[in-house]
Amino acid sequence: MALRLVCLIFVRFAGWLVLPARSRRSKEAEILVLRHQLAVLRRQVARPRPWWADRALISALARLLSPAGRRRLFVTPGTLLRRQADLVRRRWTFKRRSQGRPPTRTSIRTLVLRLARENPLWGYRRIAGELAALGYRVGASTCGSS
Repeated sequence: MALRLVCLIFVRFAGWLVLPARSRRSKEAEILVLRHQLAVLRRQVARPRPWWADRALISALARLLSPAGRRRLFVTPGTLLRRQADLVRRRWTFKRRSQGRPPTRTSIRTLVLRLARENPLWGYRRIAGELAALGYRVGASTCGSS
């Protein structure tokens, strides 16, 4: 616990040492971003849920920050990428095809079972071949799983 406190103090002190070397524009941008984040957090009790205007303002101001300053934001690059993916997903709302093999028609299934029952010595490859001769194209696994 004490080590964690010492590390935190050291990190803050190192940040203060670097502060005079930064440009005035960078400092002002960081202050604006932090003030806006505080305003957003004060509106909420639970997890931050910024409005679209909040996200836009933070994104615009974050471009003025250094990469190290951007890492302290609660709007991270991963958050922005996820939101972009959500927008794309909502935009493309066409019906997706079901995955997997389409079901075998009932008439073909009945025919496979009848051939297997009437010819107990035939294997699944022979049944698939006989169905092919009749004009029904089915895979051997369809005959084996029936």
